[in-house]
Amino acid sequence: MLILPRFSGIVHLPADTNSDRVPETLMADKRDIRRQKKRISIRFGIDEAVRMAFTEDISATGMFIKCANVVVPNSKIRIEFMLADDRKVELEARVMWAKKVPTNLFHLVKKSGMGVHFLRFFSGKEYLDAYLSEIGTRP
Repeated sequence: MLILPRFSGIVHLPADTNSDRVPETLMADKRDIRRQKKRISIRFGIDEAVRMAFTEDISATGMFIKCANVVVPNSKIRIEFMLADDRKVELEARVMWAKKVPTNLFHLVKKSGMGVHFLRFFSGKEYLDAYLSEIGTRP
């Protein structure tokens, strides 16, 4: 079981800080930075993967799913997708954030959808690892 630390949203600065700016070191992006923009057709859902969507980017630890009907953050979802040569990947992920936009604005807004963090794989982990190596997201 993977347990992730929770971020409280509060940053404590030293008492002698005279600036209103948050130091860049405190704002560093902690995510896997080796993301690749890839459009992959996926299916996702709470109990079973029934909704269709597309990825916008993917890494070894998660993906951004572009969709109009998002799932509430902190929910666990099931994701299924096919890679080349009919290699099926099935996994469970946690919704880390979601941005819902009206349907008529969906294609105009850049980040409408949800970011998910992979929790566990049911099948196809080796296929995803090989795919990520091919596209350059793994060292």
